[in-house]
Amino acid sequence: MTTLHHTRQGSGEPVVLIHGIGHHGPAWGEVTDLLAQTNDVVVVDLPGHGRSPAPTKPQSYAVDSVLDQLEGLFADLGLGRPHVVGNSLGGYFALGLAGRGSVATATALSPASFWTALELYGITGPQLLTMKFSTYSPEPVLKLFADREPLRKLSMASLYAHPERLTPERALADSLNLRRSKGFWPFFVRAATRPLKRETPKVPVTIGWGDKDRLLIPKQARRAAEKLPTARIETLPGCGHVPMLDDPQAVVDLVRSTITSVERTPAAVTA
Repeated sequence: MTTLHHTRQGSGEPVVLIHGIGHHGPAWGEVTDLLAQTNDVVVVDLPGHGRSPAPTKPQSYAVDSVLDQLEGLFADLGLGRPHVVGNSLGGYFALGLAGRGSVATATALSPASFWTALELYGITGPQLLTMKFSTYSPEPVLKLFADREPLRKLSMASLYAHPERLTPERALADSLNLRRSKGFWPFFVRAATRPLKRETPKVPVTIGWGDKDRLLIPKQARRAAEKLPTARIETLPGCGHVPMLDDPQAVVDLVRSTITSVERTPAAVTA
């Protein structure tokens, strides 16, 4: 039985949404409700994030273990091979599931692992650490930054092209969640100290990248196209690293186009 916290709504073909490092299920915002109009949508909190507890033995934060835990969730909920959508670290796990062939399709939004060492240690890592350490400020300070739009835009600029669209309540909740996420450090250390392996997808894959992404810069999309030549690569105009806030409809359209690609893909591709 999986210990991963999840929410579920809607009906239709199942779609599982996987957030990024230090985030939680509510990061999907309007995307969840929009997809639930046509699909059975499961929003999961990764281990040690949101309302999911830290893993206990034999489970762990290791990549293969997390993939096992996600597949366990699919089995527990009777989802079969769902469609999966992931952002950042969640996008990396979505690609991992596609490599295993345990999902029907995968849509990865700015997936982790396509960085160079310079980008990881000079751009992504410092920004993540700055965001993490800033959340250790006293809660009244966090509330001040959440309530004041100029401060909210400043503190959330690494994640969103339009941080002003984030409500004060959501901004504060995200900051407190990042502070409390026990899984942040295990995932961060693994990403920073060892290569994240990629397997050739066995199912249709779409990779979407915001052209305003400051955390995993857009040139990494070209690297993804080279490493995964069977994947479809799409630009999300006007979107930052977490496009679910910047343009939820564009994210939903991308997911739906990936889902319908199964009908146009020869069966041999998904074998």
